[in-house]
Amino acid sequence: MIIAIDGPAAAGKGTLAGRLADHFGLAILDTGILYRAVGMKLVREGGDPDDASAAADVARALAPADLDADDLRTDAAADAASRVSAVPAVRQALLEFQRAFAENPPDIASGNANGAILDGRDIGTVVCPNADCKLFITADVEVRAKRRFLELRERGLDAIHGRVLADMKERDARDSDRAVSPLEPAKDALQLDTSEMDADQAFAAALSFITSENK
Repeated sequence: MIIAIDGPAAAGKGTLAGRLADHFGLAILDTGILYRAVGMKLVREGGDPDDASAAADVARALAPADLDADDLRTDAAADAASRVSAVPAVRQALLEFQRAFAENPPDIASGNANGAILDGRDIGTVVCPNADCKLFITADVEVRAKRRFLELRERGLDAIHGRVLADMKERDARDSDRAVSPLEPAKDALQLDTSEMDADQAFAAALSFITSENK
């Protein structure tokens, strides 16, 4: 089984992907980490995430160890990821990694994986267009900004709600308007708005859809 989950930041994709992976015994890949690793490695080296040539070089040389960096869960990393992900050569360099993961998922804690679940921006449309199930998770931008603001505060990071909201709107526009692999739902994806849902409700809706798709 391959499950593709797409959607904007702070819509609840990561939480949902984790619960579905546990339920079905799937290997999980947060593909955004790949782009965050490229963006932050470039920043650490004094580069500019908007430098397409430099970003492509970093993406081609990305190593598994780069995915373990401590700064990949910051808003700076999310912004850098959104910028480098607009570069066609970066997307091409990381596409093979993602497809290989889906086709040959690594073992999980309980043993052999029953498949893979990938969480990102273009999984159902580009990376795994033939996925068994596709979900597009979204929520109102004000709701998502509040979630991200609270998450940052809980992690002990300084955050200003207005700035988080502005950054999220800018990132949404960049992800949706880019020429290559824009953020959009696959035609056969379940579109799930989590604005007024908690994690349990989102999981139940997704599980019902996946079960019906695989009868």
